[in-house]
Amino acid sequence: MTTSTSNLFKPIKIGNVTVKHRVAHLPTTRTRGSADFIPTDLIKQYYTDRATTGALLITEATLLSLNQGIYANVPGIWNEKQSAAWKQIVDSVHEAGGKIALQLWALGRVGTAKLLKEHGLPLTGVSPIYEHEKAEKEAIEAGNPIQELTLDQINDLIYNQYPNAIKLADKAGFDFIELHAANGYLFEQFIHPGTNERTDKYGGKSIENRARFFFDVVDHLSTIIDPSKLAVRLSPLNEFQVPYVNPTAEEDYSYIVEGLQKRADEGKGIAFIDIVDERYNPDGSIKSQTVEFVDKIWKGPLVKGGSYTYDNENWKVINDVANADDRTLIGFGRHFIANPDLPERIKSGHALNEYDRSTFYNNSNYGYNTYPFFGQEGVEHDPEQKNVVGKALA
Repeated sequence: MTTSTSNLFKPIKIGNVTVKHRVAHLPTTRTRGSADFIPTDLIKQYYTDRATTGALLITEATLLSLNQGIYANVPGIWNEKQSAAWKQIVDSVHEAGGKIALQLWALGRVGTAKLLKEHGLPLTGVSPIYEHEKAEKEAIEAGNPIQELTLDQINDLIYNQYPNAIKLADKAGFDFIELHAANGYLFEQFIHPGTNERTDKYGGKSIENRARFFFDVVDHLSTIIDPSKLAVRLSPLNEFQVPYVNPTAEEDYSYIVEGLQKRADEGKGIAFIDIVDERYNPDGSIKSQTVEFVDKIWKGPLVKGGSYTYDNENWKVINDVANADDRTLIGFGRHFIANPDLPERIKSGHALNEYDRSTFYNNSNYGYNTYPFFGQEGVEHDPEQKNVVGKALA
Protein backbone atom coordinates (compact mmCIF):
# COMPACT_ATOMS: atom_id res chain seq x y z
CA MET A 1 0.00 0.00 0.00
CA THR A 2 1.37 3.41 -0.96
CA THR A 3 0.98 6.59 1.07
CA SER A 4 -1.55 7.97 -1.41
CA THR A 5 -3.82 4.93 -0.98
CA SER A 6 -3.39 4.43 2.76
CA ASN A 7 -5.87 5.43 5.44
CA LEU A 8 -3.96 8.72 5.69
CA PHE A 9 -5.75 10.03 2.64
CA LYS A 10 -9.20 8.65 3.22
CA PRO A 11 -11.96 10.90 4.62
CA ILE A 12 -12.90 10.54 8.28
CA LYS A 13 -16.05 11.61 10.10
CA ILE A 14 -15.47 13.36 13.42
CA GLY A 15 -18.65 14.22 15.28
CA ASN A 16 -20.88 15.70 12.59
CA VAL A 17 -17.98 16.88 10.43
CA THR A 18 -16.21 15.02 7.63
CA VAL A 19 -12.52 15.80 7.16
CA LYS A 20 -10.95 15.06 3.78
CA HIS A 21 -7.91 13.18 5.09
CA ARG A 22 -6.05 12.32 8.30
CA VAL A 23 -3.00 14.58 8.32
CA ALA A 24 -3.79 17.18 10.96
CA HIS A 25 -2.24 20.48 12.00
CA LEU A 26 -1.36 20.29 15.68
CA PRO A 27 -1.79 23.27 18.00
CA THR A 28 1.46 25.24 17.89
CA THR A 29 1.78 28.24 20.18
CA ARG A 30 2.66 31.34 18.15
CA THR A 31 2.88 35.06 18.87
CA ARG A 32 1.38 36.80 15.84
CA GLY A 33 -1.64 38.25 17.64
CA SER A 34 -2.11 41.95 18.26
CA ALA A 35 -0.99 43.72 21.43
CA ASP A 36 -4.60 43.53 22.69
CA PHE A 37 -4.89 39.78 21.99
CA ILE A 38 -6.91 39.98 18.77
CA PRO A 39 -6.18 37.62 15.85
CA THR A 40 -4.50 39.35 12.92
CA ASP A 41 -4.38 39.22 9.13
CA LEU A 42 -1.15 37.22 9.38
CA ILE A 43 -2.95 34.51 11.36
CA LYS A 44 -5.72 34.46 8.78
CA GLN A 45 -3.24 33.91 5.96
CA TYR A 46 -1.42 31.20 7.91
CA TYR A 47 -4.49 29.04 8.49
CA THR A 48 -6.05 29.74 5.09
CA ASP A 49 -2.91 28.58 3.31
CA ARG A 50 -2.85 25.37 5.32
CA ALA A 51 -6.55 24.77 4.72
CA THR A 52 -6.10 24.51 0.95
CA THR A 53 -5.17 20.82 1.31
CA GLY A 54 -8.38 20.09 3.26
CA ALA A 55 -6.73 19.40 6.58
CA LEU A 56 -8.12 19.51 10.09
CA LEU A 57 -6.37 22.51 11.63
CA ILE A 58 -6.08 22.91 15.39
CA THR A 59 -5.21 26.51 16.16
CA GLU A 60 -2.52 27.90 18.36
CA ALA A 61 -3.37 28.03 22.04
CA THR A 62 -5.90 30.83 22.61
CA LEU A 63 -6.45 32.51 25.97
CA LEU A 64 -9.91 32.06 27.47
CA SER A 65 -9.42 35.13 29.69
CA LEU A 66 -6.78 37.50 30.94
CA ASN A 67 -6.81 36.40 34.56
CA GLN A 68 -5.63 32.85 33.88
CA GLY A 69 -2.22 33.96 32.69
CA ILE A 70 -0.89 36.20 29.96
CA TYR A 71 1.74 35.87 27.26
CA ALA A 72 2.40 38.81 24.94
CA ASN A 73 0.98 38.81 21.39
CA VAL A 74 -1.10 35.68 21.68
CA PRO A 75 -4.76 35.66 20.62
CA GLY A 76 -7.71 35.40 22.99
CA ILE A 77 -11.42 34.58 22.85
CA TRP A 78 -13.12 36.34 25.76
CA ASN A 79 -14.80 39.28 23.97
CA GLU A 80 -16.91 39.99 20.90
CA LYS A 81 -14.08 41.66 18.95
CA GLN A 82 -11.91 38.58 19.29
CA SER A 83 -14.80 36.34 18.27
CA ALA A 84 -15.49 38.50 15.21
CA ALA A 85 -11.82 38.35 14.22
CA TRP A 86 -11.73 34.59 14.60
CA LYS A 87 -14.89 34.32 12.49
CA GLN A 88 -13.05 35.90 9.57
CA ILE A 89 -10.38 33.22 9.92
CA VAL A 90 -12.89 30.37 10.28
CA ASP A 91 -14.84 31.53 7.22
CA SER A 92 -11.65 31.78 5.19
CA VAL A 93 -10.55 28.28 6.25
CA HIS A 94 -13.93 26.85 5.30
CA GLU A 95 -13.85 28.60 1.92
CA ALA A 96 -10.43 27.05 1.28
CA GLY A 97 -11.76 23.56 2.07
CA GLY A 98 -10.41 22.93 5.57
CA LYS A 99 -11.90 22.31 9.02
CA ILE A 100 -10.73 24.12 12.12
CA ALA A 101 -10.67 23.63 15.89
CA LEU A 102 -9.91 26.36 18.40
CA GLN A 103 -7.56 25.34 21.19
CA LEU A 104 -8.74 26.93 24.44
CA TRP A 105 -5.99 27.79 26.91
CA ALA A 106 -5.55 28.71 30.56
CA LEU A 107 -1.96 29.14 31.75
CA GLY A 108 -2.34 28.99 35.52
CA ARG A 109 0.94 29.15 37.40
CA VAL A 110 3.09 29.56 34.25
CA GLY A 111 1.48 32.88 33.32
CA THR A 112 3.72 35.94 33.31
CA ALA A 113 3.53 37.58 36.74
CA LYS A 114 4.65 40.99 35.49
CA LEU A 115 2.08 41.15 32.68
CA LEU A 116 -0.67 40.08 35.06
CA LYS A 117 0.40 42.78 37.52
CA GLU A 118 0.22 45.40 34.75
CA HIS A 119 -3.41 44.38 34.21
CA GLY A 120 -4.13 44.46 37.95
CA LEU A 121 -4.49 40.69 38.12
CA PRO A 122 -2.96 38.08 40.43
CA LEU A 123 -0.77 35.17 39.40
CA THR A 124 -2.73 32.08 40.43
CA GLY A 125 -2.09 28.38 40.34
CA VAL A 126 -3.70 25.15 41.45
CA SER A 127 -1.29 25.26 44.40
CA PRO A 128 1.18 28.03 45.29
CA ILE A 129 4.09 26.19 43.65
CA TYR A 130 6.34 28.02 41.20
CA GLU A 131 7.60 26.37 38.06
CA HIS A 132 11.20 27.12 39.04
CA GLU A 133 13.35 29.57 41.03
CA LYS A 134 13.51 32.06 38.15
CA ALA A 135 9.70 32.23 38.00
CA GLU A 136 9.56 32.78 41.75
CA LYS A 137 12.15 35.56 41.58
CA GLU A 138 10.32 37.32 38.73
CA ALA A 139 6.96 37.06 40.50
CA ILE A 140 8.32 38.51 43.73
CA GLU A 141 10.12 41.31 41.88
CA ALA A 142 6.85 42.10 40.10
CA GLY A 143 5.05 42.24 43.46
CA ASN A 144 2.78 39.44 42.27
CA PRO A 145 3.58 36.23 44.18
CA ILE A 146 1.63 33.14 43.22
CA GLN A 147 -1.68 32.51 44.97
CA GLU A 148 -3.65 29.28 45.25
CA LEU A 149 -6.94 29.36 43.34
CA THR A 150 -9.88 29.68 45.71
CA LEU A 151 -13.03 27.61 45.32
CA ASP A 152 -14.85 30.74 44.17
CA GLN A 153 -12.23 31.29 41.47
CA ILE A 154 -12.49 27.66 40.38
CA ASN A 155 -16.27 27.96 40.17
CA ASP A 156 -15.84 31.14 38.14
CA LEU A 157 -13.68 29.22 35.66
CA ILE A 158 -16.17 26.36 35.39
CA TYR A 159 -19.39 28.36 35.22
CA ASN A 160 -18.35 31.71 33.74
CA GLN A 161 -14.98 31.88 32.01
CA TYR A 162 -14.99 28.60 30.08
CA PRO A 163 -18.67 28.95 29.08
CA ASN A 164 -18.09 32.53 27.90
CA ALA A 165 -15.16 31.47 25.73
CA ILE A 166 -17.00 28.43 24.37
CA LYS A 167 -20.02 30.50 23.35
CA LEU A 168 -17.81 33.04 21.59
CA ALA A 169 -15.88 30.29 19.80
CA ASP A 170 -19.12 28.62 18.73
CA LYS A 171 -20.40 31.98 17.48
CA ALA A 172 -17.23 32.32 15.40
CA GLY A 173 -18.15 29.07 13.66
CA PHE A 174 -15.36 26.75 14.74
CA ASP A 175 -15.96 23.12 13.85
CA PHE A 176 -14.50 22.03 17.18
CA ILE A 177 -13.21 23.55 20.42
CA GLU A 178 -10.27 21.78 22.04
CA LEU A 179 -9.58 22.09 25.76
CA HIS A 180 -5.83 22.36 26.32
CA ALA A 181 -5.29 19.87 29.15
CA ALA A 182 -1.64 19.16 28.35
CA ASN A 183 1.91 20.52 28.55
CA GLY A 184 1.86 21.79 32.12
CA TYR A 185 -0.99 24.30 31.77
CA LEU A 186 -3.95 24.70 34.10
CA PHE A 187 -5.78 21.39 33.60
CA GLU A 188 -2.56 19.42 33.93
CA GLN A 189 -1.62 21.44 37.00
CA PHE A 190 -4.72 19.95 38.64
CA ILE A 191 -4.00 16.43 37.35
CA HIS A 192 -0.26 16.23 38.06
CA PRO A 193 0.60 15.16 41.63
CA GLY A 194 3.70 17.38 41.60
CA THR A 195 1.74 20.58 41.03
CA ASN A 196 -1.42 19.84 43.02
CA GLU A 197 -1.07 19.92 46.79
CA ARG A 198 -4.62 21.05 47.52
CA THR A 199 -6.48 19.60 50.46
CA ASP A 200 -10.02 20.22 49.17
CA LYS A 201 -12.11 18.19 46.70
CA TYR A 202 -9.87 19.30 43.81
CA GLY A 203 -6.64 17.94 45.28
CA GLY A 204 -5.00 15.25 47.31
CA LYS A 205 -3.60 11.88 46.38
CA SER A 206 -6.64 10.49 44.54
CA ILE A 207 -6.96 10.96 40.80
CA GLU A 208 -10.72 11.29 41.37
CA ASN A 209 -10.01 14.62 43.07
CA ARG A 210 -7.20 15.75 40.78
CA ALA A 211 -9.32 15.08 37.68
CA ARG A 212 -12.46 16.66 39.16
CA PHE A 213 -11.85 20.13 37.71
CA PHE A 214 -11.33 18.66 34.23
CA PHE A 215 -14.57 16.69 34.33
CA ASP A 216 -16.52 19.54 35.94
CA VAL A 217 -15.54 21.74 32.99
CA VAL A 218 -16.24 19.06 30.37
CA ASP A 219 -19.63 18.21 31.85
CA HIS A 220 -20.76 21.81 32.19
CA LEU A 221 -19.63 22.76 28.70
CA SER A 222 -21.51 19.72 27.37
CA THR A 223 -24.73 21.38 28.55
CA ILE A 224 -23.90 24.54 26.56
CA ILE A 225 -22.80 23.12 23.20
CA ASP A 226 -23.08 19.72 21.57
CA PRO A 227 -20.30 17.65 23.20
CA SER A 228 -19.46 16.27 19.76
CA LYS A 229 -17.90 19.69 19.09
CA LEU A 230 -15.61 19.43 22.13
CA ALA A 231 -12.13 17.91 22.05
CA VAL A 232 -9.31 17.59 24.57
CA ARG A 233 -5.52 17.56 24.36
CA LEU A 234 -3.70 15.30 26.82
CA SER A 235 0.01 14.65 27.46
CA PRO A 236 0.34 11.81 29.99
CA LEU A 237 4.14 11.58 29.75
CA ASN A 238 4.76 15.31 29.66
CA GLU A 239 8.06 16.74 30.96
CA PHE A 240 7.38 20.39 30.02
CA GLN A 241 6.49 22.88 32.79
CA VAL A 242 6.02 20.13 35.36
CA PRO A 243 8.47 18.97 38.05
CA TYR A 244 8.83 15.46 36.61
CA VAL A 245 7.03 12.91 34.46
CA ASN A 246 3.93 11.87 36.36
CA PRO A 247 4.88 8.55 38.02
CA THR A 248 1.24 7.43 37.99
CA ALA A 249 0.56 8.65 34.45
CA GLU A 250 -0.92 5.44 33.07
CA GLU A 251 -3.19 5.00 36.08
CA ASP A 252 -4.24 8.66 36.17
CA TYR A 253 -4.88 9.06 32.46
CA SER A 254 -6.58 5.69 32.18
CA TYR A 255 -9.09 7.04 34.70
CA ILE A 256 -9.53 10.22 32.65
CA VAL A 257 -9.89 8.45 29.29
CA GLU A 258 -12.24 5.88 30.84
CA GLY A 259 -14.36 8.80 32.06
CA LEU A 260 -14.48 10.25 28.56
CA GLN A 261 -15.36 6.87 27.07
CA LYS A 262 -18.11 6.36 29.65
CA ARG A 263 -19.64 9.67 28.60
CA ALA A 264 -19.39 8.60 24.96
CA ASP A 265 -21.17 5.34 25.78
CA GLU A 266 -23.94 7.45 27.32
CA GLY A 267 -24.32 9.51 24.14
CA LYS A 268 -22.28 12.48 25.37
CA GLY A 269 -19.04 11.72 23.56
CA ILE A 270 -16.51 14.39 22.67
CA ALA A 271 -15.27 14.79 19.10
CA PHE A 272 -11.71 13.55 19.56
CA ILE A 273 -8.78 13.19 21.91
CA ASP A 274 -5.59 14.93 20.77
CA ILE A 275 -2.84 12.91 22.45
CA VAL A 276 0.80 13.93 22.66
CA ASP A 277 2.41 10.74 21.38
CA GLU A 278 5.72 10.29 23.18
CA ARG A 279 6.60 7.10 21.33
CA TYR A 280 9.94 8.26 19.97
CA ASN A 281 13.07 9.96 21.22
CA PRO A 282 14.60 12.68 19.02
CA ASP A 283 17.08 10.11 17.68
CA GLY A 284 14.22 7.90 16.50
CA SER A 285 14.62 5.22 19.17
CA ILE A 286 11.52 3.95 20.95
CA LYS A 287 10.85 5.06 24.51
CA SER A 288 10.18 2.54 27.26
CA GLN A 289 6.92 4.31 28.17
CA THR A 290 4.25 5.04 25.58
CA VAL A 291 0.66 6.27 25.55
CA GLU A 292 -0.65 3.20 23.74
CA PHE A 293 -2.95 2.49 26.69
CA VAL A 294 -5.12 5.39 25.46
CA ASP A 295 -5.83 3.50 22.22
CA LYS A 296 -7.11 0.52 24.18
CA ILE A 297 -9.62 2.56 26.19
CA TRP A 298 -10.83 5.32 23.87
CA LYS A 299 -12.92 4.12 20.93
CA GLY A 300 -13.46 7.46 19.18
CA PRO A 301 -11.30 9.55 16.83
CA LEU A 302 -7.77 10.06 18.07
CA VAL A 303 -5.25 12.66 16.89
CA LYS A 304 -1.69 11.49 17.54
CA GLY A 305 1.33 13.71 17.19
CA GLY A 306 4.51 14.98 18.71
CA SER A 307 7.00 12.35 17.62
CA TYR A 308 6.32 11.84 13.91
CA THR A 309 8.66 14.64 12.90
CA TYR A 310 11.35 11.96 12.93
CA ASP A 311 9.51 9.64 10.53
CA ASN A 312 11.13 10.68 7.25
CA GLU A 313 11.81 7.29 5.68
CA ASN A 314 8.97 7.02 3.13
CA TRP A 315 6.55 7.92 5.93
CA LYS A 316 6.36 4.25 6.87
CA VAL A 317 5.54 4.85 10.53
CA ILE A 318 2.64 7.23 9.99
CA ASN A 319 1.19 4.96 7.31
CA ASP A 320 1.40 1.98 9.65
CA VAL A 321 -0.22 3.94 12.51
CA ALA A 322 -3.02 5.26 10.30
CA ASN A 323 -3.64 1.84 8.76
CA ALA A 324 -3.78 0.09 12.14
CA ASP A 325 -7.37 1.30 12.62
CA ASP A 326 -9.96 3.54 10.99
CA ARG A 327 -10.07 6.34 13.57
CA THR A 328 -6.55 7.78 13.89
CA LEU A 329 -5.31 11.09 12.52
CA ILE A 330 -1.60 11.93 12.40
CA GLY A 331 -0.67 15.38 13.65
CA PHE A 332 2.29 17.55 12.75
CA GLY A 333 3.43 20.85 14.22
CA ARG A 334 6.92 21.80 13.06
CA HIS A 335 6.56 20.28 9.58
CA PHE A 336 3.18 22.00 9.10
CA ILE A 337 4.72 25.32 10.17
CA ALA A 338 7.32 25.02 7.41
CA ASN A 339 5.10 23.43 4.76
CA PRO A 340 1.71 25.04 4.12
CA ASP A 341 0.97 22.16 1.73
CA LEU A 342 2.29 19.40 4.01
CA PRO A 343 -0.44 16.80 3.32
CA GLU A 344 0.09 17.07 -0.43
CA ARG A 345 3.88 16.82 -0.01
CA ILE A 346 3.47 13.66 2.06
CA LYS A 347 0.98 12.18 -0.42
CA SER A 348 3.16 12.95 -3.45
CA GLY A 349 6.51 12.20 -1.86
CA HIS A 350 7.82 15.73 -2.31
CA ALA A 351 10.73 17.02 -0.25
CA LEU A 352 9.89 19.19 2.77
CA ASN A 353 10.97 22.71 3.62
CA GLU A 354 13.10 22.69 6.75
CA TYR A 355 11.63 24.51 9.75
CA ASP A 356 13.53 27.31 11.47
CA ARG A 357 12.93 27.03 15.21
CA SER A 358 14.40 30.51 15.86
CA THR A 359 11.39 32.13 14.16
CA PHE A 360 8.64 30.23 15.99
CA TYR A 361 7.94 32.90 18.63
CA ASN A 362 8.72 36.14 16.78
CA ASN A 363 5.82 38.49 16.09
CA SER A 364 6.75 39.41 12.51
CA ASN A 365 5.73 37.63 9.31
CA TYR A 366 9.26 36.32 8.82
CA GLY A 367 9.29 32.57 9.33
CA TYR A 368 5.50 32.55 9.50
CA ASN A 369 3.96 33.12 6.09
CA THR A 370 7.28 33.03 4.26
CA TYR A 371 7.56 29.28 3.69
CA PRO A 372 6.81 28.35 0.06
CA PHE A 373 4.35 25.86 -1.36
CA PHE A 374 5.96 23.09 -3.41
CA GLY A 375 7.22 24.53 -6.69
CA GLN A 376 7.78 28.00 -5.25
CA GLU A 377 11.28 27.28 -3.95
CA GLY A 378 13.66 30.21 -3.96
CA VAL A 379 11.21 32.80 -2.67
CA GLU A 380 11.15 31.88 1.00
CA HIS A 381 12.01 34.11 3.93
CA ASP A 382 12.16 37.55 2.39
CA PRO A 383 14.11 39.55 5.02
CA GLU A 384 11.75 42.49 4.46
CA GLN A 385 9.08 40.43 6.19
CA LYS A 386 10.91 40.97 9.47
CA ASN A 387 9.34 44.44 9.42
CA VAL A 388 5.81 43.19 8.78
CA VAL A 389 3.60 42.64 11.83
CA GLY A 390 -0.03 41.65 11.94
CA LYS A 391 -3.03 43.99 11.87
CA ALA A 392 -5.95 43.15 14.12
CA LEU A 393 -8.92 41.77 12.19
CA ALA A 394 -11.47 43.54 14.38
